[in-house]
Parts: sequence; structure tokens; C-alpha cells
Amino acid sequence: MNNIVFLPAHKIAEVIRTREVSAVEVLEAHLAQISKHNSKLNAICTLDERARTTAKQADEALARGENWGVLHGVPMTVKDVYETAGLRTTAGYKRLKDYIPAQDATVVKRLRAAGAIIIGKSNLAKLASDYQSTNDLFERVNNPWNLDCTAGGSSGGSAVAVATGMAPLEIGDDIGGSMRQPAHFCGVYSLKPTDRRISTAGHIPEVPGQPKCIRHILTPGCFARSIEDLQLWFSISLGTDSRQPDVAPVPLDTPSNKSLQNLKIAWTDGWQEIPVALEIQAAIKSFVSNLAQTGAYVENWSPKKFDLAKTLQLYNLLVALSMGYAKPWDFDDLWQVLPFMFREATQGDKALRDLSNLSQLLPNLLNPNPKKYFEVLTQRDRIIAQMDEALENWDVWLCPVATCTAFTHRAKGSAIYVNGRKIPYLLASGAYTMPFAFTGHPVMVIPIGKDNTGLPIGVQVIGKRWREMELLSIARQLAAFTQGFLIPPGY
Repeated sequence: MNNIVFLPAHKIAEVIRTREVSAVEVLEAHLAQISKHNSKLNAICTLDERARTTAKQADEALARGENWGVLHGVPMTVKDVYETAGLRTTAGYKRLKDYIPAQDATVVKRLRAAGAIIIGKSNLAKLASDYQSTNDLFERVNNPWNLDCTAGGSSGGSAVAVATGMAPLEIGDDIGGSMRQPAHFCGVYSLKPTDRRISTAGHIPEVPGQPKCIRHILTPGCFARSIEDLQLWFSISLGTDSRQPDVAPVPLDTPSNKSLQNLKIAWTDGWQEIPVALEIQAAIKSFVSNLAQTGAYVENWSPKKFDLAKTLQLYNLLVALSMGYAKPWDFDDLWQVLPFMFREATQGDKALRDLSNLSQLLPNLLNPNPKKYFEVLTQRDRIIAQMDEALENWDVWLCPVATCTAFTHRAKGSAIYVNGRKIPYLLASGAYTMPFAFTGHPVMVIPIGKDNTGLPIGVQVIGKRWREMELLSIARQLAAFTQGFLIPPGY
């Protein structure tokens, strides 16, 4: 079957189930795609030699009339922060270079239970903590649309794998944009569910042996080439977990199935404080204009009570306080962090550096304060309630993913020029994603166009908490007014 590596996962499952093609043939096609392209992209860092045996068993099971589940025989890769039984899991961290877990992370276990075949692990930022995908163990991940540009981070390898046909689905994670920014940079779809919706059991950066520290804002998610695949992954992955009792026992919501003409869509092309590339603004305005012509109600809007500076500072503090306990610190870690902190604190417009006030973080990274942690959580509750109230009158809210399209590879913390202004590194990629990580709202990214250099542009679609099926349903209608996923040239 021609071009099977670019079929969506649900279609691959269908042709395997009807035996138009075998699971072995599908697997070999994806392995050939990896062999052909991965050396220049560095998206896949580990392959599982057991995958061929599993694919053969999948075909034998179908021949006996057995069906393993909705993803029977579908190959997948997994971001290298999720534990995989018997398969190296490093999180790009040198202390874990030989770590082989004894059990799967919960999200991996549920995919296997649905019949998926894990063929390997995708490359990432060290301990999932950067907006570029570089680490201590593997070569940097390159963007398939322009190898001189980053694929984003921390899930850069995940986005590239899906964009280039190395995998039809990928599990990533998002703590401040780690899925949404790479989806925007690489031109694929992604879903970040509501905070505490999906179990993070078996997820690193809590280095094995450390206590569970990151209990808020970290969310497993999915990359795909279709919204139907995101919906399929979500329905498989949600649910309570005995390994993580704080996962909310919230059932799947029922979409309202409103027509586009009956939707109320809020949108913004940028915060007043932080510039967005003119081409991204233009793409969002064009997209919104097309929606308006269908009769949908659209309005340029931002919450009146939304305090961006306060939200960013609280987000940064919560991450610092959580990460301070997540792994042991040593001289090498400090040697890498200090130059980044210096660049972040000194590069970029002063007004923008002051907005996130990153200088407050180092003391909290080195000496986390439990009292401050609980104070941040208390303030977070208030901001979540404010955002819930603000979104009550809207079906979805559209806003940029980042200030720019994919930027050229650079040292972590080096500023980025946008519309003639020098934007601090973290704000350039995270100013539009961090707030919704902090409030825990579900967010999709859908591709809506390209800039004048051919780099993809995505838009965030923010929904109400615990209403992922409604969000997915609305996003499917919105995506009909885009070109959707486009294969990068040469793949």
C-alpha cells in the first residue's frame, strides 16, 4: 500500500484489521522511513528489537480471529520520558543512560492493551526541560521543514516522528508547552488534556528513586496527523490509576454537537505585553475571518482579570519548587543551569525580562521552600477559578502558540528577534503556553498555515476543563477551514 506511513493511525488499524496489509508490512514501512530519514533528524533515539516479533504475533492473532484492540498492530513511538518495560528509558539524562525499567508507564501500558506496538523512543530535551530538544546523550533534534531550525521542545522528537511518517501517533507530555510548541513548529496536531486527567505514573523527570514531586501542571498528551487519532488516544488513555490515586475519576464528556454557526469563538492574536510575529498574527486573523464567514460568532477577546505577569511568575515559581525536588543536583547540573540563567536574565528587552522575573528562581531551585509552594498553589486556585469564569461564555478560545515560528538552533537562553524586538528565550516559546499549563485547561494545537519561509504555523484552541470531547468535536469543525496536516517536502 502506497504511502502507508502517512495514513492516520485509525486508518492503519482499519487496513490491518481487514487484512488489506499485515502488521509486519506496516511495521517494516515505518522502520524503513526511520532508517531513511532519522540520521539527519535525530527524532528516534532507541528502537525496540522486539517489535518485529510482536508484529508477527499480531498477524497470527488476527488469523485466529483475535483482536487485541482498536490499535491492533499499529506501530507507535513514545517520548523517552515514559518508562517502557525492558526498553531503555533515559529522559536524555546521563545518569539514566543505561536505565531499563521493569514496568511500563501507565499511558504506555494502556496503549499496549489497545493493541499498539511500541517500536522505539523519541528524542527530547534533557529531563523534558527546554524549548529545544537537546540533551546529554543524543544528537539534537532537527526540524524537517528546515534542518537549521529547532523542532521545539521538550517533545521535539515526538513531533518530528509524526510529521515525517516515522510514527502515526506519539505520546508526549506538556508542562509549559512541551507538546504545543513542537506541534506548532512541525505542523502537526496535538492535545494537552486537563491537568490530572491522565496518569503520569512511570513518567520522568522524577529520577527513579526520587519522591513524586511534580503533582501539578504536568500532563501526558498526544501528537497525531488527525483529530480523530487524538480522540482515539484520549479515550484509550484516560481513567483512574491505582499507581496515582489523585487522577480525577471524571468520565468522558458528551459533546454538544453544536453547528459551527452556533459556536461562540473568542480569539486573540497576542498579549499586549508580548509581540507575536506579524505572519502568525495574519494567519490567525485570516483563519478567524474564514470562520466568521460561516456565521460563527467570533470576537477579539481576552479575560479582563487576566494578569499575565503574575501568572507567568507564579508558573515559573511552581515549576522551580517542584523540579527542585525531582532530581538530585550536582556540579554538572549547576554548570549547565547558570549560563542559561545568565543569558535568560540579560538577553532581550528589559521590560520583557522583568515580566517573568526569572532571577527569583535560582534560590528556589537550590533550596525549595515548602511554604512558598503552598502559597503558589493557593494563588493558582484563584487564577483557575477566574479563568473558568472567563471561559464560561465561550465555546473555545483561539490564541497563538508562540511568538514566532521555528527558530534556528541556539544556546539555551539566547534571545529571539520578533518584529524587531529581542524576546527573552523562555517568553518567546512559553509566554502563550505557560498560562494554560498553569490553569490546567485542555488545549489543542491545529496547523493553520505557513510563514513566508515555509515554516508551519499552528494555533491553540483552549477549551473548558474536563470537556476534552467537546474541545475535540469543535476542533474538527475548525480544522475543516485549514489545509490540515501537510507532509514536509522530501518525506
